[in-house]
Amino acid sequence: MEEELDRNAIPSNRIGRYDSSMIEEKLHPPTPDLYAFVFSRSPVQLDLKTTAFFLSQILSTEKGNEDIDSEVAVHLKRLARKDPTTKLKALASLSALLKEKSGKDIVSIVPQWAFEYKRLLMDYNREVRRATHETMTTLVTAVGRDLAPHLKSLMGPWWFSQFDSVSEVSQAAKRSLQLSQLRKKRLDALIHCTVEIFIYLEENLKLTPNDMTDKAAASDELEEMHNLVISSSLLALATLLDVLVGIQSERAGSENVTAQLKNASKAGVAAVTFAEKLFAAHNFFSDFLKSRSAAIRSATYSALRSFIKNVPHVFNEGNMETMAGIILGAFQEKDPTCHSSMWDMILLFSKRFPDSWTSLNVQKAILSRFWYFLRNGCFGSHQVSYPALVLFLDCIPPKAMVGEKFFLEFFQNLWAGRSISNASNADGKAFFGAFKECLIWGLHNASRYYDGMDSIYKFQVTLIDNILVKILWHNYFSFVSSHQQESVRSGLSTVSPENRDLPLSKKTEEASRIKYRISYLQDLRSCIIDVLSGIFFVEHSLLSSFCMEFHESCLGLFQPATNSGTEVESVEQATQFILFLGQHAMQKGETWPLVYLVGPMLAKSFPMIKSLDSPEGVKLISAAVSVFGPRKIVQELFVHNKEHSHIPDNKVGRELVAAEFMQIFKTTFVPWCLCGSDQSTAARLDLLIALLDDECFSDQWQAVITYAINLEGSATASQFLEPDQITMLALLLEKARNELNKRKAGEDSRHRPGADAGHWHCELLESTAVALACSPLSAGNSKSQFLCAVLGGSTEGDIASFVSRNASILIFEEILKELLLFILESSFKWVRDARSMLISGAIGTVVESKSSVGMAEMVQFAIQVLNGSFFCLKSLGGESDLVPGILAAVLVIDWEYRMGRSNENPSDNETTIACKARLDFGESVHVFCCNRSSQFQNTLNIENLKRLQSILIQCIRSAIFTEDKLNTENISSLCCLWMLEVIDIFCQDQFEEQDLLNQLLSKSDTWPLWIVPDFSSAEQLDLKNASIPGYDSGHFKFVSFLDKLILKLGIDRVFTSHAKQTSPSEETTNEEVTTRAWLAAEILCTWKWPGGSAVSSFLPLLCAYAKSSNGPSESLLDSIFNILLDGALVHGGCRGQSYVSPWAVSISEVDHIEEPFLRALVYFVSTLFKDSIWERSKAMTVFELLVNKLWIGEALNINCLRILPRLVTILVQPLFESASGETGGDAECHIQDIVTGWLQKTLSFPPLGGSETGQDVEDWFQLVISCYPFNAIGGIQGLNLGRTIGPVEKTLLLELFRKQRLWVGANTFANHPPVAQLLLSKLIAVSVGYCLKEFNEEDWEYVFSHVRRWIQSVVVIMEEITENVDDSVINNFISDNMDDNLKKIEQIVLVSDPFPIDIAKNALLSFSLCCGPFGIKQLGDAENINPLGTERWEPIKDRILEGILRLFFCTGITEAIATSFCHETASIISSSRFEHLYFWELVASSVVNSSTIARDRAVKSVEFWGLSKGAISSLYAILFSFKPVSSLQFAAYVILITEPISKVAIVEDDTVLDGNSNGEADLSTETSIQLREEIRFVIEKLPFEVLEMDLMAQQRVDVFLAWSLLLSYLRSLPSSSRARERLVQYIQDSVSPVILDCLFQHIPVELGMSQNLKKKDLELPAGVSEAAIAATRAITTDSLLTSVETLWPVEPVKLASLAGALFGLMLCVLPAYVREWFSSLRDRFTSSLIESFTRAWCSPSLIANELSQIKKNKFADENFSVSVSKSANEAVATYTKDETGMDLVIRLPASYPLRPVDVDCTRSLGISDVKQRKWLMSMMSFVRNQNGALAEAIGIWKRNFDKEFEGVEECPICYSVIHTANNSLPRLACKTCKHKFHSACLYKWFSTSHKSTCPLCQSPF
Repeated sequence: MEEELDRNAIPSNRIGRYDSSMIEEKLHPPTPDLYAFVFSRSPVQLDLKTTAFFLSQILSTEKGNEDIDSEVAVHLKRLARKDPTTKLKALASLSALLKEKSGKDIVSIVPQWAFEYKRLLMDYNREVRRATHETMTTLVTAVGRDLAPHLKSLMGPWWFSQFDSVSEVSQAAKRSLQLSQLRKKRLDALIHCTVEIFIYLEENLKLTPNDMTDKAAASDELEEMHNLVISSSLLALATLLDVLVGIQSERAGSENVTAQLKNASKAGVAAVTFAEKLFAAHNFFSDFLKSRSAAIRSATYSALRSFIKNVPHVFNEGNMETMAGIILGAFQEKDPTCHSSMWDMILLFSKRFPDSWTSLNVQKAILSRFWYFLRNGCFGSHQVSYPALVLFLDCIPPKAMVGEKFFLEFFQNLWAGRSISNASNADGKAFFGAFKECLIWGLHNASRYYDGMDSIYKFQVTLIDNILVKILWHNYFSFVSSHQQESVRSGLSTVSPENRDLPLSKKTEEASRIKYRISYLQDLRSCIIDVLSGIFFVEHSLLSSFCMEFHESCLGLFQPATNSGTEVESVEQATQFILFLGQHAMQKGETWPLVYLVGPMLAKSFPMIKSLDSPEGVKLISAAVSVFGPRKIVQELFVHNKEHSHIPDNKVGRELVAAEFMQIFKTTFVPWCLCGSDQSTAARLDLLIALLDDECFSDQWQAVITYAINLEGSATASQFLEPDQITMLALLLEKARNELNKRKAGEDSRHRPGADAGHWHCELLESTAVALACSPLSAGNSKSQFLCAVLGGSTEGDIASFVSRNASILIFEEILKELLLFILESSFKWVRDARSMLISGAIGTVVESKSSVGMAEMVQFAIQVLNGSFFCLKSLGGESDLVPGILAAVLVIDWEYRMGRSNENPSDNETTIACKARLDFGESVHVFCCNRSSQFQNTLNIENLKRLQSILIQCIRSAIFTEDKLNTENISSLCCLWMLEVIDIFCQDQFEEQDLLNQLLSKSDTWPLWIVPDFSSAEQLDLKNASIPGYDSGHFKFVSFLDKLILKLGIDRVFTSHAKQTSPSEETTNEEVTTRAWLAAEILCTWKWPGGSAVSSFLPLLCAYAKSSNGPSESLLDSIFNILLDGALVHGGCRGQSYVSPWAVSISEVDHIEEPFLRALVYFVSTLFKDSIWERSKAMTVFELLVNKLWIGEALNINCLRILPRLVTILVQPLFESASGETGGDAECHIQDIVTGWLQKTLSFPPLGGSETGQDVEDWFQLVISCYPFNAIGGIQGLNLGRTIGPVEKTLLLELFRKQRLWVGANTFANHPPVAQLLLSKLIAVSVGYCLKEFNEEDWEYVFSHVRRWIQSVVVIMEEITENVDDSVINNFISDNMDDNLKKIEQIVLVSDPFPIDIAKNALLSFSLCCGPFGIKQLGDAENINPLGTERWEPIKDRILEGILRLFFCTGITEAIATSFCHETASIISSSRFEHLYFWELVASSVVNSSTIARDRAVKSVEFWGLSKGAISSLYAILFSFKPVSSLQFAAYVILITEPISKVAIVEDDTVLDGNSNGEADLSTETSIQLREEIRFVIEKLPFEVLEMDLMAQQRVDVFLAWSLLLSYLRSLPSSSRARERLVQYIQDSVSPVILDCLFQHIPVELGMSQNLKKKDLELPAGVSEAAIAATRAITTDSLLTSVETLWPVEPVKLASLAGALFGLMLCVLPAYVREWFSSLRDRFTSSLIESFTRAWCSPSLIANELSQIKKNKFADENFSVSVSKSANEAVATYTKDETGMDLVIRLPASYPLRPVDVDCTRSLGISDVKQRKWLMSMMSFVRNQNGALAEAIGIWKRNFDKEFEGVEECPICYSVIHTANNSLPRLACKTCKHKFHSACLYKWFSTSHKSTCPLCQSPF
């Protein structure tokens, strides 16, 4: 149904005029809008055929009722339920069912539905009512025309539902009517069902709350539903009358009367009849008007309006007085939602029955209520009630009121109820609009109340005087505002007779108490002006009283005695009033504001304003001039004003001519406005500018400038103007610029004088500006302010200048001179050097030097001018040097300031003062640059831009290469920041950026150092043989700068150069992309620089770019490789040689390569293959390239031979990766042929160490060895061959090895050169790895003899270091100087000759290959028995392992000793390992694989050594090292958890736990257990600190490792041993469970909650998955070794895995400990997450373990048996003894062991209830307190029963024979009562009771 159905929606605020036609329209709204719901086309054009069919269907006999479908009947029956949810479901089901059925099937349910429909419409739940209408829509859509026979039963409630007060419900009802077959015949349906509808509405109106359908509902619900029914029924009644009676009245005059019209007429008659009946029956609806419901009252007003309109005859003489009192007295209605319908009713009633006013006491019955209504602001209905007031005035009969009294009271009450501060702007506008309309209406209609012109005029004057003047104007003029507040204050709240005649000042004081909204003043001002305009058109003379008041108010403001803040605000209000008055006059073309108000007022007040010299008074004149024009105001002041006229009397009254105007302007206004500097100066200058007339503009401006520059008429030079005079000029020019912009923005600005900057030019002004720019500083800020005002350009849109271009150039040249002088005095060399680049050709020599302070002031002036006229520089673009010179100078000074802030303060006092002055000024320059730098480019043309870029780039290079006052890091960081700023500010595209980079990278004497490119061709390079400069040289600083720049810009922007090339034959431009590979090669050759290196910063960026880029990265990498290779081939042997290791390239090894090109090439190629940027095909290409360069014709390329081994070591692995296809196989064969040739070449040389061995022989050996690499994926434990070799190659390699063995024995080879020994050690390692299966006994004897000797030599060195450290720390550390002590330790641990360690690396590698996992696997795969597998070599291996273990213990003991002194010394020891990291990794690998015999011998050897620290201390020192080595940490962990160390590694020697479980300790021994000192703190105290640390802190790893040791040791102890019991008791008593909180900081269980933890096949988030798997593995394997082994390198996920494993093993060995912690958790959300994790990943394995152990246990006998049910997770323990017995069921919860085990007694025989409960509790205590397997707890419980049956007394404290924790018997007896107690129970009793008496008899124990 359309929205027009609701009469409440009819607009009632269409009130803006006061003519009768508007009122008539309001009283008779157009019928088409009202009846849109019943007409789909014109109501007269009816389809008679359709109507006839419709009526025939109604009149036809209904067919017999068919049976209702059973499913439908069920849903209909459910509608009678009281539950709204049930009703909603039933309606939804019914609606769905109706959609599936045909109309014929549905029509039978309509009668039943009609009954339910009526009842559901009165349901309290709005959703039920809405769903009812949706079901109705479905039903009527399906039934269609078959609904006609049932229409009368449905139409009443259907029509009623259209007016439901809930919008969504009424809309649903309207949709149901629209979508039915009645949509085109809705009017016919209403006519046909008129009687039924009225009957239904009548029944509704009779209802009371107790008559509602749902009587069981609450009383308030019944009341609310009753209100809805009554209000909807009244609205339905009102609308129905409008439709039926309105149709009848419209068609009454029609001549063509049809049957349809007759039916409509009958319906109208019936409607009137029912209306009369209802009106009488309900006592004129007066009872409804008394309802507390606003909805009922509003609906009643609508119903009465409908009766007044459609059934007016019901209002007769009998009830007129009553109805008049009810209707006209309705102003007592306070609810604003009712006011719209209330006004409709009142206005229509007053129009229809005007005589009704005379039947009442108007003052008492109507006006008193109306005044109250107005005083209360219409109770909030501002936008409804205020527009209706003028209509109401028009409806009131003149006889019913006394004109003057009524209107005064009306306006006073209306004013009293005006909108306060919380009212909206719309409400305020509605109020003042109504006030204005009503006041003008009263003036216009005065003749309605008075006869005679005098009476009318007197009435009008009274209204103006009392309302306009005393209310509106006084309120406005006394208005006090504050711009700093959010609200404003306004005038009188009421105008009572008592305060009506108060002075204005008194009213202002009273007005300060009321706050109003901000727009209040504007609305009030507009209201006054509109009223004045209306009065003027009524009668001119009526303005006289207001004019008089206006003049008096304004004149009173300019009295000399008044100067308070209130008067100042009042002048501002008067000024604003004049401005708005002038705007009104201009818009309307009216002259009365100037003639009657403003002109006379100004003429009288001008002398006072001039003498008082008040800024506000001057502003008032300026405002008048701005709106009325200068000529008219001057004419009013000096022509029309006879008292102050300068014109002869005979010329007064005429227009003012130009000459007269100029005379007055020059003689009066110019001297007055320029007469000094005070508070009113700015206002007077504004007035002077406002008086500039278009016709006299040039003469006026010339006169002003002349007077301003030469105020006294003297011939003083311009450069000697006084500061106040300069300030005046600057302020004047600023005002002039504002006027210029205003004129330029106005209409017809092209022809208006003063709209162009050229109109303001003046020679005197130009000469003055230039003279001031060249003069010394004497005027301070006023001088810069004046020049800024002259030049303009303070904003981008304001570049108009008051001087010519030549004058501007002269001024800016002076500015540049001052900047250059400042730069010349800088303490930084690069700043002084910048001066030569900044000097302009037009600038000669600079002025003489000044003091630092004076110079700073001078340059401060220059910056002020630049800042205030910055955009003026754009107009000087043709000067090629000036603008870029100025901008570059400013940036250089800014950069100097920033560099000065980074520099340390000089020590000299005078220098400090000078530096501080420069820095203070530099800060202002820095602020200027920050604000303006983004706009620099806009001021430059292309030539100037390139010039500026060149200057800035040269300055940056100079700062890097020449400045030495700052360290390299600071200089490079600052210059990088400057370069980024230059690129950001001055580069618009990539081509400009590349031009800048080309300038930056251009060659000089110190750059580049290694590669000199020819910038004309990217392929032309020159490789230099340069000496390496100092670390702080310009080259290193420049590379450091480039490193930071690359990091900010990216590889692509720095190394990819874009250039535009235009084809000469075509007009097209191509983009060519080249790379700066030479720059990358230069950076790689530099290798290290301050703040970075090629390894740590540059290469990672380059690799990341190569991986992600689709551009020229491949060509860039190839070019870099070619450059480095060429350099290495040229300089390959000139830096000395470090030999290649047979393992992967490491940074430490590369660092030892001295030759820059080779070092860069090796690591560059290694990184590309390691990061998979280059692959096998690229390795093949590089290999072929190197092989081809090895020979130059027949000659050997020595340099290539020297660099080849390092590169081959890198290339072999990718070359021999598994390749698919024949091509890969052929390539491998080709490579093997090449390597075979190299082997044969090497075999041709004499053995190593011979007299003929030379450099070439060594290089060939290096090359051969490099062809046989190893890889160690996953660490040294995963050591394997780097490639597979063929039989020929293997034979040749073995032959080469045996050739060395046969040449000399092991005893004599030690005398040969170190190089030969090192090569032999590498050859042995390679041979062992690749030919292990082919070795014979002689070969192995040769290998082991060398390996043992080489390792033993390092053992001797390390033991000596350890002894020296021990001796220094224990005996000789007496120095108080810590630095000396630390230097001494550093000297002790320094290995000056690395040769023994280097050769030992190869020995350890050889031993790991033959005796480690690799060798064991090789021997196992061998077809023949290898001699190495015999027992002959085992003692030798153990001796070698003993030596390796001694190395291991040595480094640990050294750190342990150092730690005992201080952390710094320990850090030195741990850091020294990183010098030979691979050596220690090999040591750790052999330690992990060492035998028990070797370990035992090594430990005994260390203990026999007699140092201050032993073997165990050394292991803990390594494990908890300050700078740990992961492989050593794991080796230490393995030794600590295995024999023979594990027995003594955890507990102190003097408290080693007794393994005898039968012994009974006394009270003291129960607490004597102590962990070792090295682990105690980590276990007991450190977790509290770790809890607050970073998740990756080293201390966390230490805590986890310590707990891993503790749990592993605890797990290794026998389950029922005394040792385990005591250790568990110690953990429970002394160790806080905060470790568990730490564990779950690493296990993100909250992430796993998004997954279903029970579904293990789902993928868990990272961290949760690893922790879950590790926990399960630890439970099933009883070990943490796997998690600890994979911990390094430490990562969050690996820590999470170890945390999970620790948690899992704790659940196994300390279940009660974990359960106690879990029970103490207060965060329920966290505990639920932990329980879910445990239930899903830990409990299943634990439960299976427990049940399996119970089943396997052998504690069953004839008295005791245990059965297990794995499906139910329970065990049943049955104990029988004699004729007694009981069954105890032990149930394991799903989250075991977090939740306690449940124990229940299911059967008992011959046992008392007390004993049964005691035994049940004892079993529960055993299984819940047991930190071990449940099987143990059950066994202990059985023994407890046995002891009790044997007669052993139970402990009186715990009521158990066997103690639940330590399994002891009661042995400590009281000497008095003889009762025996457990020692632990008694100890606890003594501790808690604080006394030592027997718990039973209280005697001393």
